[in-house]
Amino acid sequence: MAQLYYRYSTMNAGKSIELIKVAYNYEERGKNVLTLIPAVDDRYGQGVITSRIGVQREATVVNEDTNILELFIRENEKKKIDCVLVDECQFLKKHHVLELVEIVDSFEVPVLAYGLKNDFRNEMFEGSYYMLIYADKIEEIKTICWCGRKATMVARVVDGKIVKQGRQVLIGGNDMYVSLCRKHYNDGRIAPDR
Repeated sequence: MAQLYYRYSTMNAGKSIELIKVAYNYEERGKNVLTLIPAVDDRYGQGVITSRIGVQREATVVNEDTNILELFIRENEKKKIDCVLVDECQFLKKHHVLELVEIVDSFEVPVLAYGLKNDFRNEMFEGSYYMLIYADKIEEIKTICWCGRKATMVARVVDGKIVKQGRQVLIGGNDMYVSLCRKHYNDGRIAPDR
């Protein structure tokens, strides 16, 4: 029975490489995968999923007004889709998540969505909120803070200091964000000496 999976973590936990690995495993067995990425994440170009270790994969871009269910149906008519994979699912809108639910429930196709849970202010993204509500399976991908504790927070860093105000979506990588444990997120220490 197909299910909707939400696999979340902080930054630098390996979400994108995990997605690329799952896609490879399906395709190695002759299965077809529909890979999606929200348009807002254009760090490596439009329609490209890139892990921090450099492995890349092309993906179909999802805009705010994209109907993922209709996109799936079109692609499924061309060739049977065996799995849908979504990177950066925190940037999805409620309607996107409901469309993914419909793919699982009506077409019996598994959907695996990877993303952050909370933003740099420790507030939920819209996509994350609805993934937590609708997902059949919720799995945490763990990574660590500089101190060795489990990282649960994403801190936005400007000029070497944590900032906790500003617009929710500001695309960036290691130059702007760091994963921290709650203690170091709260006390503002982004490294042992800072």
